Amino acid sequence: MISTFINAWKVADLRKKMLFTALIVLIFRIGAAIPVPFTNITGDGIVDPTGETFMNYLAMMTGDAFTYGTIFALSITPYINSSIIIQLLSVAIPYLEKLSKEGEEGRKKIATITRYTTVALALLQSTAYFIYLRAQNYIVTDANGDQFTGFAAVLQGLAVILCLTAGSCFVMWLGEQVNEKGIGNGISIILFAGIVSRIPTIIYTLWAHLMQGGAYYALVPIVAIILLAMIAFIVWMDNAERRIPVQYAKRVVGRKMYGGQSTHIPIKVNMSGVLPVIFASSILSVPPTVQMFLNEDTLSEGWKSFFGIFTTTHWFYSVMYFVLILFFAYFYASIQYNPVEMANNIRKNSGMVPGLRPGKPTADYIKKILGRITLLGALLLSVVALFPNMITLFTNLIGSPMMLSLGGTSLIIVVGVALETVKQLESQMMMRHYKGFLD
Repeated sequence: MISTFINAWKVADLRKKMLFTALIVLIFRIGAAIPVPFTNITGDGIVDPTGETFMNYLAMMTGDAFTYGTIFALSITPYINSSIIIQLLSVAIPYLEKLSKEGEEGRKKIATITRYTTVALALLQSTAYFIYLRAQNYIVTDANGDQFTGFAAVLQGLAVILCLTAGSCFVMWLGEQVNEKGIGNGISIILFAGIVSRIPTIIYTLWAHLMQGGAYYALVPIVAIILLAMIAFIVWMDNAERRIPVQYAKRVVGRKMYGGQSTHIPIKVNMSGVLPVIFASSILSVPPTVQMFLNEDTLSEGWKSFFGIFTTTHWFYSVMYFVLILFFAYFYASIQYNPVEMANNIRKNSGMVPGLRPGKPTADYIKKILGRITLLGALLLSVVALFPNMITLFTNLIGSPMMLSLGGTSLIIVVGVALETVKQLESQMMMRHYKGFLD
């Protein structure tokens, strides 16, 4: 990985892209430190670092911008949620399904629809965030310490909501700039930067948590070993693949003979990457987001129990997390791979899977392989994502909120984005090599 970055740095074009990406990350981190007008958040912020709620998840996804009410408090989460909605609707709505099959022009239209949906979701989440801040007295008050009412309160609310919405849209634009002028994977790199920025604070808080437990500090090496093992497991899972052998028949074109060689179709075990984990987490964020609109004092015990099952340490949350990871893994597999189309392409190129007839038998075989690989990949992904949650049910040490932040979802995102970025740089260097050879 380090050698890839060193080699990419030596290429002038890639060096400019890497510097541009670093500039975008710097802008993102600066925006994550600028507070929204009319907010009064001091001390440790609105999120308890020792808590086990959805607020800790938002703090992790936004690089603590959510904790201190900055202009990037929502970060990229509205865009992620809108992407989920549009991709799910593309299966159910014929117009969106048609656009998804129209090539580059269709993708551009879907991207535009996704942007407008992002603005709508950002407005909704900004409103919920403002209501929560006002209910918790994190909004600036008058000279008597009372909250503003009437027209002044409306103006105050509009200023906070519009700033948060504009900040979320700007972060979305930053991610798109990385895709166009940087090294790619813009949205993922924004998430990566936010999570990595919290690591020093997380480590310090974890150390303080362990020291308070007395003899528990001796288990720090165990925590470190677990993290290293999880990283190695994620790397292995990301590189694992199932190869479908394909034999091409010999054919004569003019005076030359083509084909006759054996090759394979590689199918990654974790073909959907970190997306099922991100999307599953986003779906589970809906009930806590709705809860932010409500007054806790007026909720009945039944509603409090309902919202309580969506905390990260509740067993129901883990079950739903597992189910949603499986769902999105199969959903993306169905989008990325079409067994019938793959079988037809093999047949058109005079190829065949050894031992199978071209056409429907080959398509059925590929479909069976895809089903097994998708299930295996989803299970492996769930093991990493749910491992800290499972430990939390049995211990307050390794399964502390700090371990939840260091492991699971955040670790999958960090390692996955790092591997994807390295592959992106390698592919760009390979393209440059071939371009120079052809010139």
